[in-house]
Amino acid sequence: MLTQIINGQILTPQGWMKDGSVLISDGKILEVTNSDMAIIGADIVDAKGMYIVPGFISMHAHGGGGHDFTEATPEAFKAAVLAHLKHGATTVVPTLSSTTFDVIGQAVKTCEELMQEPGSVIAGLHIEGPYMNRKMGGTQWGEYLKDPDPEEYIPLLESTDCIRRWDISPELPGAHDFARYTSARGILTAVTHTEAEYDEVKAAFEAGFTHAAHFYNAMPGFHKRREYKYEGTVESVFLTDGMSVEVIADGVHLPATILKLVYKLKGADNMCLVTDALKYAGYDGQPIDDPRYIVTDGVCKLADGVTLAGSIATSDTLVRTIALKAGIPLEDAVRMASETPARLLHIDDRKGSLQKGKDADIVILDQKINVRCVIAGGQIVEGTNTMIH
Repeated sequence: MLTQIINGQILTPQGWMKDGSVLISDGKILEVTNSDMAIIGADIVDAKGMYIVPGFISMHAHGGGGHDFTEATPEAFKAAVLAHLKHGATTVVPTLSSTTFDVIGQAVKTCEELMQEPGSVIAGLHIEGPYMNRKMGGTQWGEYLKDPDPEEYIPLLESTDCIRRWDISPELPGAHDFARYTSARGILTAVTHTEAEYDEVKAAFEAGFTHAAHFYNAMPGFHKRREYKYEGTVESVFLTDGMSVEVIADGVHLPATILKLVYKLKGADNMCLVTDALKYAGYDGQPIDDPRYIVTDGVCKLADGVTLAGSIATSDTLVRTIALKAGIPLEDAVRMASETPARLLHIDDRKGSLQKGKDADIVILDQKINVRCVIAGGQIVEGTNTMIH
């Protein structure tokens, strides 16, 4: 079966290509060509002059569609993943918030099983916590927070290859040993929920903490101790060359000015867009009735109404926000949602860009950066506008 996408602006690693086409066969990109002449016998997708871009990679999302990944069941995983897939996330790395190792073990089992299913868009598992600074725990449940314990994490990581990234507080006892171990296994290791300052961030980076989770959130910036001023975690990460960051670009967690600042200082090669989404992202079910949360102003807050709990954004929201509100070029906005996450997660041999031989994961966006068609592994996702002729 041959599919051809024509009549659109194609984002290639070299930039935009007009009047070209993308050929798909057996779930892979067969060719990205500068000819848009329809091939006889091919199924034609007419992009109608819209943007043809790589599928987005959701590398930090706790749930969606009314389900949380810590439920650890196949049903919850599938529902949450589908909610993000319909909004352009053709690759999902489910995120577990702080929980018990029994739950983590069950989630690993579920993740491994689903990754083996034909057409699965799950690329591994992301663990946030439970090794966290209690003072910076935020909405992470305090009863689970602890210092790194090699008797827990080493047996787990030796039993599976599905864990793609793990985020902890770098200032905890044993955190650097943790990072040396995880990074040696090719796991993206990130600082999170931290109050580390420059010397600690620098030492953490050298130990293997190469990424900063939800940058600016759950970490201090510039501050004073008595009459003297000191850098916070934010400035320390900015000063650490080679440390990548991710931002919750939902338009609420960070204003457009800060998104522009991070882009200016880190650049698209070291900046990723993440939702940090909770279970109510992409949710269209019954009215939300959860005593822990309220949804207002486009975000999820704790019941006190003033503490941010997480976003309800999907990947298309991120790209739209950073392109239209922060004024960052669309090509870089897309790269930060696709190419850069793929490289950091070591899946860029098959994901993250429109190139011959890579998975046929493609999103078509209209001029207002709304998703009009999602193709995952060469298959048009049910419920998205197919635009097939």
